[in-house]
Amino acid sequence: MNPDLDALKPYPFERLAALRAGVTPPEELAHIPLTIGEPRHAPYAAALEALHAHQDDFARYPATAGLPALREAIGDWATRRFGLAGLDPETQVLPVNGTREALFAFVQAALDRTRPARVAMPNPFYQIYEGATLLAGGEPLYLDCRAENGFRPDLDAVPADTWRQVQILFLCSPGNPTGAVTPLNEFKRLIALADEHDFIIASDECYSELYLDEAAPPPGLLEACAALGRHDYRRCLVFHSLSKRSNLPGLRSGFVAGDADLIAPFKRYRTYHGCAMALPLQQASIAAWSDEAHVRANRDAYREKFAAVTEILAPVMDFPAPEASFYLWPAVPGGDDEAFTRELLRHANVSVLPGSYMGRPAADDRMGRDDTRGTNPGRGRVRLALVAEARATAEAARRIRDLIERRL
Repeated sequence: MNPDLDALKPYPFERLAALRAGVTPPEELAHIPLTIGEPRHAPYAAALEALHAHQDDFARYPATAGLPALREAIGDWATRRFGLAGLDPETQVLPVNGTREALFAFVQAALDRTRPARVAMPNPFYQIYEGATLLAGGEPLYLDCRAENGFRPDLDAVPADTWRQVQILFLCSPGNPTGAVTPLNEFKRLIALADEHDFIIASDECYSELYLDEAAPPPGLLEACAALGRHDYRRCLVFHSLSKRSNLPGLRSGFVAGDADLIAPFKRYRTYHGCAMALPLQQASIAAWSDEAHVRANRDAYREKFAAVTEILAPVMDFPAPEASFYLWPAVPGGDDEAFTRELLRHANVSVLPGSYMGRPAADDRMGRDDTRGTNPGRGRVRLALVAEARATAEAARRIRDLIERRL
């Protein structure tokens, strides 16, 4: 077996299962999970209708590049959403089976092991960034996201000689788990850094359509390119998904867009990888990318939950003001996120994810060894995924507050 498999760290939910062992929740309270970022709102109906209408196409092999109509629908959506001059559907757009698969696969295709191969990523982070790096033979470089930096990566902490070893920089905006949004000027600064030190920016924007202020949609990496007149999107790729936008996580549908010189070899890699999207799924995706009304309704539902939960928890927990995504990132009383998680399950039957499970103690150890000597920026916080039905989500928040008030 590939020896790099031994470098992979336990997945957060594997660690959470071990943490919960031996805890008996109160039987009289229904369990409310706030752990997994899996949307529970109704999937976009027209996409399901398109899927069924084209089910006979399961009898045909799909092409890696996807249907021209799907690439055009994606290009049209991204152009409208981010104010682009355009995206060439032939060379600058590639449909993929969800962003998770594509983020992982891109690192395998792009990383050059014959030279220093560091991959920079926000810390805390979506663990696929780290796993993809380790299995490609690279070295993670963790960029702490702390309150003093707006919960965005601390770019100033990286010296120039370290930037020169970076081949790929992962961004996540809006952020998981922090919900922080990267400003347009920061995207521009990162593009300048990429030009100076010759690395690729891979921007994970799968939460871009879940934002609280309808008048202020989060900017994106390609939007920054367009503002700079950089219409070839050189060194830049974005990853988008229908999972959160259209409540279709099981469809496994997304896209990669940007620099044609990066898309072409990635498409060649994927041809051998054998991961083309089934044709009925592509038809469902065309329907979803072509409609905005259901996305606005989805945002409205999340706003309702954010408002209710914020009103309940703000008096007893400190968390950054929500901007986007469907997460809250509160500090826990006492600072022990694992103990708080166990106590919350034991007394309130509410499950949350310890923040330390999504971070590494990078500030003290650039090699990323996860031990107690470092300063893990996720430690002392928990991630709350506000994905359940509104009433259950508010009930979970009330139980959390009750526990905190009783402890105080």
